[in-house]
Parts: sequence; C-alpha cells; structure tokens
Amino acid sequence: MWAAPKLKKAFYKLRKADPNLFKQIDSALDEIEKNAFCSILLPKRLMPKKWEQYPNVWKYDLPKGWRLFYTVAPPDRPGKIVVLSIILNWMSHKEYERLFKY
Repeated sequence: MWAAPKLKKAFYKLRKADPNLFKQIDSALDEIEKNAFCSILLPKRLMPKKWEQYPNVWKYDLPKGWRLFYTVAPPDRPGKIVVLSIILNWMSHKEYERLFKY
C-alpha cells in the first residue's frame, strides 16, 4: 500500500526512467511483504516532522545509498493476522542526510 497515490505513480514511472532503481525497490517491496520487520526501525527522536503522525517508520537500505521508508500499521479488524506496510517514500543518500539532518 502507498501513503499517497502520486507516490505509487512515481514508482511506476521509474520503470522507464530508472529501471535499475525500479527493480531494486520492487525487490524490496517483495521482501517487506514477506517480513514487514526486515528493516531498521527509526528511533522516535530521529523522526522527521513530516512523518510524526506514523507510530513507526522503518528504513530499508537499497543499493547505491538509496533508502526506502515505510510504516507498519495494525490490521483494521481485531483478531485478523495481517500486517499492513505503507510505503512513505524513497530517496537518495543525500536527500536522506538532509531530511534527518546528518
């Protein structure tokens, strides 16, 4: 699931614009689908303001310094064993450093 429809649209545009990055993100999405907790949980103190509304944000490291960010939400019905991962964004290492003020 995607946090915003235009983020999903941007992902599919990568298929032509940057096929290698598209494949890397697509592969990461497959891994996240199998295990939503396969990444690094960001500490709350490092959370950028734009993502403060999410209870958790996970960082998946992609090749060449790219990062994929997502949140894991509980199922909408009690008793249902489903983990919902919502893709928030992907960015280069430079954008990542700027966002997290490194």
